[in-house]
Amino acid sequence: MQPAMQLAEFKNEPLSDFNHPEPRRRMQEALEQVRQELGREYGLVIGGERITTPDKLKSFNPAQKDQVVGVFSKADPELADRAIRVADEAFKTWSRTTALERAELLLETAKILRHRKYYYAAWMVYEVGKSWGEADADVAETIDFAEFYAREMLRLDKPLPLTPVPGEKNYLRYIPLGVGVVIPPWNFPMAILGGMTMASVVTGNTVVVKPSSDSPVVGYKFFEALEQAGLPAGVVNYLPGSGSQVGDLLVTHPRTRYIAFTGSKEVGLRINELAAKTSPGQIWVKRVVAEMGGKDSIIVDSEADLGAAVEGVTVSAFGFQGQKCSACSRAIVDEKVYDAFLEKLKARVEQIKVGNPADPDVFMGPVINAGAKKSILEYIEVGKKEGRLVTGGSAPDGNGHFIQPTVIADVPPQARLAQEEIFGPVLAVIKARNFDEALEIANNTEYGLTGAVYTKNRHKLEKAAELFHVGNLYFNRKCTGALVGAHPFGGFNMSGTDSKAGGHDYLLLFLQAKTVSEKVA
Repeated sequence: MQPAMQLAEFKNEPLSDFNHPEPRRRMQEALEQVRQELGREYGLVIGGERITTPDKLKSFNPAQKDQVVGVFSKADPELADRAIRVADEAFKTWSRTTALERAELLLETAKILRHRKYYYAAWMVYEVGKSWGEADADVAETIDFAEFYAREMLRLDKPLPLTPVPGEKNYLRYIPLGVGVVIPPWNFPMAILGGMTMASVVTGNTVVVKPSSDSPVVGYKFFEALEQAGLPAGVVNYLPGSGSQVGDLLVTHPRTRYIAFTGSKEVGLRINELAAKTSPGQIWVKRVVAEMGGKDSIIVDSEADLGAAVEGVTVSAFGFQGQKCSACSRAIVDEKVYDAFLEKLKARVEQIKVGNPADPDVFMGPVINAGAKKSILEYIEVGKKEGRLVTGGSAPDGNGHFIQPTVIADVPPQARLAQEEIFGPVLAVIKARNFDEALEIANNTEYGLTGAVYTKNRHKLEKAAELFHVGNLYFNRKCTGALVGAHPFGGFNMSGTDSKAGGHDYLLLFLQAKTVSEKVA
């Protein structure tokens, strides 16, 4: 690696253009390679040791629901306790490594991911039903986290100067926390798992990762990349298992120092509650870094470019089947353009191709599992009663968990469809009398993650910047697709602790500050 001061300025990893023959060919080859590897069995990993247990977890392809993607040994409470203790022991040495060594690990990991990005993307197509473009973006974001956090750690490694005091030499430096428990979601199975894990590792902490039961293979492939890059045994431990059997134990363990979580509001609040209780032998207040749900709105003003607004709402609402905490689930439209917007939106949404995401021309694949499909279809039935079905509203035939992109108009601002997180391809369209009322409606949920405004009026944009209460606000563009470094990500209220992943503040969540003062002659 180059000396730290010679590292090039951070730039986001370019996305693949699958309209070009070479990326298209390489992705097709990767899909075939991964297809040959489906159904393999994997052990959990503690201290570098692969451990097999009799209790198994199967991961299935949501586009072909009887196709096994991978089989994992599940951890039990005894193994969960062992993983924490191994990580605690590894912390004694890993916390003493230099920031440069830890940054080198991330930069080497980025090289490995970049070299095999289509291979990793192909796993996401099979395991979580991502389209080619969504899967490619997930790998690119993981590379971005590696490159960005490596640079951030080198920046934070220097002692900070303090206010001079005569006769004293004073400085402040950052030190790691200890053992972290990383609990990632399935919807960004590499980027979020990798981002929270690499933030932990580069700051000198050690980790137990409990992957989602819907995406353990993608997480394991990332873990293998870390190992290949030179990760010492025990620094990261990979522990698939149920939340009730091992998740609670990991959170409440007295040697757990912090929990990094991304997922639903309900699970996040439970983790926060469990972590707040002091366990026997615990000598610290645990830290919780939580990114939770969203009920995200795009405001379409009377002075908006309707074509651009329709495209932004469509991509935000139905990209990856609406299974993003940042997805647009509410379009709040000024009554002056409401009918025209709906007409254009209906035509655009009905152009979306739904099917197996292994097909490069598919924009919308399946939802993640049978439980999600059932819940989403139930919300659609609720929406048909609360509003007016414009398009979609049912499940296409097939051997996967497919749902049509669904638009329901005339939804009252306090309706269930307008208030509850659905996490699927369902968009509620709400009519507003004017821009001020649109802002009031946008702020009327318990969440505060992302939002967007489409208008050509500068005064209205300035008002929204002041009053639209979300962590990530976008003007005249979609409300999804936050880029590392450019759009530090995290929300307010029940959307979590506003962690600002991919920003200059993020690594501070995994560090603690130590002041050193020396009396000098």
